[in-house]
Amino acid sequence: MATVQEMQQYIRQSISEAYPAPEDGAVAQLVLEHVLQKSRMQLRLGWQEPVTAEQEIQVRQAVKRLQQQEPVQYVLGEAHFYGLDLLVDARVLIPRPETEELVDLALKEHKGQSGLRVLDICTGSGCIPLALAANLEDADVYGLEISEGALEVARANAAKYKLSVTWLQQNIFEPVQRIKPGSLDIITSNPPYVLEEEKQLMRPNVLAYEPHLALFVPDTDGLKYYKRITEAGLQLLKEGGKLYFEINERYGGQVQALLLQAGFAEATVVQDLSGKDRIVRATR
Repeated sequence: MATVQEMQQYIRQSISEAYPAPEDGAVAQLVLEHVLQKSRMQLRLGWQEPVTAEQEIQVRQAVKRLQQQEPVQYVLGEAHFYGLDLLVDARVLIPRPETEELVDLALKEHKGQSGLRVLDICTGSGCIPLALAANLEDADVYGLEISEGALEVARANAAKYKLSVTWLQQNIFEPVQRIKPGSLDIITSNPPYVLEEEKQLMRPNVLAYEPHLALFVPDTDGLKYYKRITEAGLQLLKEGGKLYFEINERYGGQVQALLLQAGFAEATVVQDLSGKDRIVRATR
């Protein structure tokens, strides 16, 4: 039987073309944690322990998919996001660390408040509304999404953690249903914002596997979602309510200007931990 250490070495060697160092090590770690159901520390302490035949089969099956550059989150069927292990597959965009920063900002700015009404637009896996629902007291949280497949994933994630989120299946470019004007405290959105021309800059595993509906906007109208959600925000937010956008780093000033020109009282560009313009926060 192979040991944990030998399986780690096998994974790294087998996926090195698709996942160059040091990413191969990080991916191997995720696979082993998932298959063996052990923490990073438990794996290190049990480096010389044998894995079972069934576990070795699971690892080898995962490696075959990883060699095709399939994202490790899809291979494992889960992604970590703000303390939650969310179910993910090819129907939804894989949650990113930058989106965790948006959630963290919204939570910090509403710390200690209860009974808030929150809407997330273009909700995908449900990562944003679920993280907010898990950390806000007695919040009334909604997630809006056009894709039925994505909403199936979001509902499964809500059921996994017994979190109460109301899911709305609709196109954001149509009037928002079931939410009264002037009733929301918070709107969040990580809408499609990658220009078609930027495809050539993206990694093959993203282009080949993640849903293009959740990623791309036309080169001729890169701000289309921001324009529409700004309109919805003016209608649905209370006075003093907050809107949080995740943005393409190229859009910071444009999205800020869009919000101010539309009538928001304040709009600020916030940089992510890498120093890139990543969030625009606005006050109604």
